[in-house]
Amino acid sequence: MLRLPGEGPAADLVARKELAGRRGEGGLSRRELLRKSLFAGVALLGVELGALLIGGMWPTGSRASSRIRVGTLDELIGASPGLPIAEGFPAYVPAAHAFVVLLDPARQAFLPGIDDTGDGTALNVRALSQVCPHLGCRPNPCVEDFWMHCPCHQSRYDRRGTKIAGERYGPAARSMDRFPIEVDALGVLTIDTRKVIRGPAPKALGEPGVEPPRVAEGCA
Repeated sequence: MLRLPGEGPAADLVARKELAGRRGEGGLSRRELLRKSLFAGVALLGVELGALLIGGMWPTGSRASSRIRVGTLDELIGASPGLPIAEGFPAYVPAAHAFVVLLDPARQAFLPGIDDTGDGTALNVRALSQVCPHLGCRPNPCVEDFWMHCPCHQSRYDRRGTKIAGERYGPAARSMDRFPIEVDALGVLTIDTRKVIRGPAPKALGEPGVEPPRVAEGCA
């Protein structure tokens, strides 16, 4: 049998090596490997997008409810053992990202009613947003002076959330923001976190409505 130039055992061996070089593991060609890899990547992307979609639709702890049941004053006191909540010290409620304050400690109860203004005077309780109006840090209540101290830029608020005017009391431009609240006939407090009510303007120490610190330079 005649062979054309370039044919023969040596040429067949070279052709087989070239073909093998174009194939990957399992005998797949490079083109087939690329096609399968691309398909796998698209499928993985689809799974990830589906997971993100489901995660966005599924109610998580922070999204499950915007109405947070706090409970009665006695329940709030029981949830914060060792803190003088009954004396008007702000109690932190993590589920609502808020501080709850008994406005008039002489009246040892939350009073029934609805307050959409966030003031809370008629209900004897106020719910303050945990977000400092300056740059968003969380002020901390000081058990020594009953004031709220922002650890980031040293803004100071009395226990009711009123910003104390003056440079020495920090840069926040307004008092702490508030939430609408409701107290039912049994004295159970519910905070509505769907609406944040902008805090009022700062007041100078000594003005009506500002509670002075119990001690000077508390928690300094």
